[in-house]
Amino acid sequence: MNDTAATSPTHQPQPTGGSNIARRRRTLTTLGWAVGIPVVGTLAGFLTQYPYGLWVGVIVVLIVVAATAIVVGSSWHRAGVATLACATGLALPLFAGPTLYEVWAKRLGTPADAVVLDTGQEVNGKGTELDVCTVIDTSGTRYELGERQNCHGQFEQGQHVTVFKDPLGLLDPWVQETADRGVGTVSLPISAGLFLVTGASILYAGQRRRP
Repeated sequence: MNDTAATSPTHQPQPTGGSNIARRRRTLTTLGWAVGIPVVGTLAGFLTQYPYGLWVGVIVVLIVVAATAIVVGSSWHRAGVATLACATGLALPLFAGPTLYEVWAKRLGTPADAVVLDTGQEVNGKGTELDVCTVIDTSGTRYELGERQNCHGQFEQGQHVTVFKDPLGLLDPWVQETADRGVGTVSLPISAGLFLVTGASILYAGQRRRP
């Protein structure tokens, strides 16, 4: 008498078309969040560099952080990863905004020779003293610049400097000692690292969601 149970091939359940579609949809959704969150956070940081974009940028950053907490922490049930993603996502605009400002002005802006007319400090609404400087370029245009424009008290009155004018004419020019278009060696790697950590943590959480 043959033992059919021993000789019959074992049939493993094969994934159905529906499960493959669901898996692909989940992967695409995860990639969307992993790319979208750091991109929007970076753009929000750049938005804060505009004269009237500060509060709009701050609101966008808070929305991005809240969305990260809800999706990663509540929907995907990865609380630890959500904490990391929110922390790096909050720090990202602080570094990426000024870095993008510098890259935008120095790589795409128009350089012009200028002279420092005056330097000093002013007190903002919170009582914090901020460095400011007044420069004038060869066309006779005066600019009142602050720390966002790289005026940190390093200039002296009468010093020759270079200003990089915003190609769109919306941002104040970036000022520095030379016409070098190179970007700072510290802010760019930090911004890139925060961008990658934010995206990678969201990608990890999305691929390992908990029920």
